[in-house]
This record gives sequence, C-alpha cells and structure tokens, in this order.
Amino acid sequence: MSSCPFGQVNGRDARLFSLENERMRVAVTDYAGALVSLELSDGGGSREHVVLGFDSAEQYAAVSGSFGALLGRNANRIAGGELTIEGRSYALSRNEHGSTLHGGVEGFGRRFWEVVEDHADHLSLALVSPDGDQGFPGEVRVTATYRLAQSSLTLAFEATTTRTTVLSLSNHPYFNLDGIASRDCLDHELTLHASRFLPTDERQIPTGELRSVAGTPFDFRSPRRMSERIRDTDVQLRYGGGYDHYFVLDGGDTDLAATGTGGEPSPRRAARVRSPRSGRVLELATTQPGLQFYTGNKLNGTVAGRGGFYRQSAGFALEPQGFPDSPHHPDFPSTLLAPGQVYRARTVYTFSHGAVDTRGVR
Repeated sequence: MSSCPFGQVNGRDARLFSLENERMRVAVTDYAGALVSLELSDGGGSREHVVLGFDSAEQYAAVSGSFGALLGRNANRIAGGELTIEGRSYALSRNEHGSTLHGGVEGFGRRFWEVVEDHADHLSLALVSPDGDQGFPGEVRVTATYRLAQSSLTLAFEATTTRTTVLSLSNHPYFNLDGIASRDCLDHELTLHASRFLPTDERQIPTGELRSVAGTPFDFRSPRRMSERIRDTDVQLRYGGGYDHYFVLDGGDTDLAATGTGGEPSPRRAARVRSPRSGRVLELATTQPGLQFYTGNKLNGTVAGRGGFYRQSAGFALEPQGFPDSPHHPDFPSTLLAPGQVYRARTVYTFSHGAVDTRGVR
C-alpha cells in the first residue's frame, strides 16, 4: 500500500491510496471513499485507465455525478424526500426534483471516510453517520473494504444501526473499457442476468411495477451493444435520457436486512461487459438484489477529467444496490436495517482480455 496527498476539501487534507499487483492498479481516496482510478495491464508492460476520474479531491467535491463515490445512506432515489418507519415520519434532505438521491445533499459521497486498515492488498474505510443525518434515524456505522486479488477488485460493505433505518449502500464508478480517452462506451456489449426491470415515472421514481424485459429495449439477457436500442421511442428511455434504470437480478430479490442477520450469501453473476474494440471484459458478481444501469446520460462535456472532457456516455455505471424507493413500495424487498442486525453486501469486479473485433465499431 502506498499513499500520497490528494488536495484539500473544506480545509481538510485528502489522501490517495494505491493497491497494485502485476495485473492492475487501483487508487482510492478517503474523500467520498471514491474509486479514483483503475488501470489494467495489457500484458505488454503498459496499463490503461478504464475508470473516469480526476486528479484532486477538490475536483470530486466540485462536480456532480458521484464519480467513483460510495453511496449512502440510500443509493438511488426516495420519492418526496420522506419516509415512515415504525409509524414515525421522517423528512429527508432533498436534492433532486423534491426527492432524495444517494442519501441527500451531504450523502456519504460528500464525506471524508476514516482509513482503518491499509495493507498491500486491501483498504478499509469507516464512516459514522449520526442519528438524524440528512433526516435518517439511527446512528449508522459503516465499513467499506476494497480488496485486490489477481484480476479482481472486491468492494464489501458492513454496517450496523442504533435505530431502525433505511440502508442501501453502493458505489458509482464510470467505466470505459476502451480507455477513458475514448469517445464513448456505447459500442460495449452488455449482458445482464435480469428478466425484469423497474419502470419509472418522469421523475425517475419507480412506479411499483416489476416489468418483463422481453420485447423491450431493456432486454440484455443476451449480449447487446449499449447503442443498439438506446434511441428507441420508448418513454422509459425518454425519462432517463437513455438507460438509467434498476434491473432485478434473477433469483436476487431478497430482503437485504434478512441477508444481513446470518451468513452472507455468495455473490452471483449479475453482468458482463465486453469491448469489441479493446477486447477487455468486465464481469460483475454481487450479493445485492439488483443494480442500476446508467449510460452517463447527464454528462454534457462541461466537466474535464483525466482523459479530457466527459461527454454523454463517456462511461457507464453498474451500481449494485437495494430496490430504489423501497420504503414506498411494500411489495419491494425491504431495505430496512434494525438494531442487532448487520448489513452486509459484496460486489466483485473481474477483468479479463479476449479477442478484438472491430466490425461495426464506430
């Protein structure tokens, strides 16, 4: 493990921590717990950045988009910025069209995390979220651990609470397997092991329906380029400006609180992304019940990061998490965590390299 200064946010020094082996190098900052960079070896001695990012903590604090950040208390959206738990109503911090996105104005992606372990192969970060933080009840203690092993990066969460609360943790790296200087990621081929997705209203709040992907632009059960149907005249694509939807993983719609009380389930395969241009492959496995697939629709070229200006679809995000807006949908798996329970979630990113096939690649 090595570390170096990474700028300042609100007068506090940030640091950058690096994990490295012969196949990949990963950098994480204690500000936002953000995955700053991920470099893959090409087997010939050179490495390529495949995660969009910036060169200082100040830049992360200045931009929206949650680049690489750890998300909490609740990844994704809670409608109206309010919820009711055990008969008591709570007003939450609102930061998107009157709703709460990724935990509110000062969610976990806007905090410094404490480094509690820094070893050659892993980095553990901790955060204490006080009772009433962004309107959520209970003091929550969270640990997030990044672990590097051969060609895989694992992110594991563990958390407890002093009062029953909503908890759904995730992270938000933008990947581009062609390298971050590539124009966009839309030629990437995506496979999602999901037969259902959550349609939303125009505010991107789930309607409560679990809709079959069959016959829709959301069917990625077989490999399909992200660009293939992203411009279809489907109202769901209009609401998201492209793909920005939650996919229910097959066999995965269980209560997170229930999985946290006993032994942690094994990660199951969730997604596979392949770049025909570079031949790089990302396979994602997770213990979470689903994931948000986002094609970077709101990136508009006004933000310059490592590799240049980030325009629409400069990278894609796969965000494993609990069901969005779960507190308002009794039929959704619960995201409630009670005292005495332990929240656990784990996601594994595995990288490999296959054949290059540029036929039809723009």
